[in-house]
Amino acid sequence: MATIKEIKEQLANIQQLNDPLLAELEQDSRSGVIQSVAKRKREIKKCLEEDERLEGMLAYEKELYGQGIRLIAGIDEVGRGPLAGPVVAAAVILPQACKISGLNDSKKIPKSKHKEIYEAVLEHAIAIGVGVKDNHVIDQVNIYEATKLAMIEAIGQLNPQPQHLLIDAMKLDLPISQTSIIKGDANSLSIAAASIVAKVTRDQMMTTYDQEYPGYDFAQNAGYGTTKHLEGLEKQGVTPIHRRSFEPIKSMTGVN
Repeated sequence: MATIKEIKEQLANIQQLNDPLLAELEQDSRSGVIQSVAKRKREIKKCLEEDERLEGMLAYEKELYGQGIRLIAGIDEVGRGPLAGPVVAAAVILPQACKISGLNDSKKIPKSKHKEIYEAVLEHAIAIGVGVKDNHVIDQVNIYEATKLAMIEAIGQLNPQPQHLLIDAMKLDLPISQTSIIKGDANSLSIAAASIVAKVTRDQMMTTYDQEYPGYDFAQNAGYGTTKHLEGLEKQGVTPIHRRSFEPIKSMTGVN
């Protein structure tokens, strides 16, 4: 009779719930085996559910693959709402049918997993571009236009250039075919990949700004108008990275 250690090693190699060995091991009455089998079944089920979720997020990509389009760039931005710091856009081309476990809209990924999934995107991606437009550009042209400029900059950095763009709720004035997807970062893996790249890039920038401009809690709030951020504004005033076209900074600086 196999030892529990040996059985655990066998279980680790089972990938499907209908594996005959799994059914065979379920007949073992030893409590250690029963627990190990139940644990492995939960793990397999979780992996299958994750694979199904990722497959569902490839629907737009698969439709384009069917048209012979291979170089598909997902585009997304982070930082439209903060009171301080830049808006950051990313463009990512993933290999065909690429699935990265845990990849999702960056807002749905636990912060503890951001770096790990970001690194996985960097490892798998065919090409990545990042566009940054600072608070001065935002104040000059408005946040919507600055976002488009950041996206265009990110796309321009891609090598090879994409054949098609999947963009989160935006249309760009570029000679590249594109699809605008509402809640794209939750419905397209390519856009989700761009979302996490933009998120981690911007968070790193805001952590650096936190050291340069202490007292606003930028490392934690990423420039959004949290209580600590607003308290910092009240006590220390406006920094060079604050958006003067955004309230309450606009009223504080008397900008029209």
